[in-house]
Amino acid sequence: MGFIKAFTGALGGTFADQWIDFFTVPNVQPTAALFPAVKQETNAGRGSNTKGSDNIITNGSKIVVPEGYGLITMQDGEITGLVAEAGGYTWQSDDVNSQSIFAGNGFLSPLIMQTWERFKRGGIPGSQQAAFYVSLKELPNNRFGTQSEIYWDDAWLGTQVGALTRGSYTLRIVDPILFVKNFVPATYLTGNAIFDFTDLNNDAATQLFNEVVSALSPAFSKYTNDPSRTRITQIQSDSLGFAKSLAEAVEEGYSWKANRGLEIVSTAIVSIEYDADTTELLSKVKRADALSGARGNSNLQASVAQGIESAGASDGGAGNLLGVGMAAGSLGGLAGLQQPVAPAAPAAATPATDDPVAKLTQAKQMLDQGLITQEDYDALKAKVLGG
Repeated sequence: MGFIKAFTGALGGTFADQWIDFFTVPNVQPTAALFPAVKQETNAGRGSNTKGSDNIITNGSKIVVPEGYGLITMQDGEITGLVAEAGGYTWQSDDVNSQSIFAGNGFLSPLIMQTWERFKRGGIPGSQQAAFYVSLKELPNNRFGTQSEIYWDDAWLGTQVGALTRGSYTLRIVDPILFVKNFVPATYLTGNAIFDFTDLNNDAATQLFNEVVSALSPAFSKYTNDPSRTRITQIQSDSLGFAKSLAEAVEEGYSWKANRGLEIVSTAIVSIEYDADTTELLSKVKRADALSGARGNSNLQASVAQGIESAGASDGGAGNLLGVGMAAGSLGGLAGLQQPVAPAAPAAATPATDDPVAKLTQAKQMLDQGLITQEDYDALKAKVLGG
């Protein structure tokens, strides 16, 4: 009472020679998730003509299940069989050796066996069954977007972040039985209707869109507060990492996998437009990063060198040196966020600008702190004493 496996694996010329007509997958869009089987008739075992069918199979019907698809049979609104293993099959309702389910060894097998035991139909199926194909591939181009800012707490910035965002994600059906029984509307289980997640008239798909948008804020929070990630700006290039956070947020809020047999596989964030406060904060953090580490040391050395040059060329040399010292101290404070800084010498009273001793004292302090070189100090000493 179910399917008998005729062959497994690739479909080639041998199969076309043996079977005159059979049910198979129609020509559908990559975003189609569920659709009726169609009968394909062969011409001398080679040329083929695919035409629509009422997708009703009977005893002896030949059925092909291509890679990446599963076949579901139904009677009176109940699921009577599932084939998720690629190959050719014959459907029999009166053969004791036939099977109702073929899960294969793929990602479906550990998931759907328990579901099948919960929902399988009792007794012997009738002589007619409605056959539908379900896509087991990633279903692309499912879009999301926010019309107003969403907000979340960001550990790296240490404050609340707000942004508008839009992008897309890929879905995968991981449990066809749950998907059909708990989520697909009845209108798609009769006639020739195609269930497509990107169909604007598909109310079930619209519901998924609304749930994803509602889950974006906790998903961003999960991602940016993960200790393994250093900053929010990683998110647009990490399609799998954010997909995991989004899938977790969706599962916690709406139980896609547990109740509907669906999961999010990957994401592509097209844009993130931060609000004014976040944009300003990111700009400040960017400048602070530029002044820290090796790059900050380069900036500091350039500022000191420029100050020395100005001091030697003006009458107020010591005053300029003092200004350089103050600027260097400020820059060193920023750099000190990541690198240790030598302890500063005790502060001295500001000397008069025309006192040569005060000028040399200030220069010596800068030499001791490593802000100027011995050559810089000797040159300034010669100029001051010569003056």
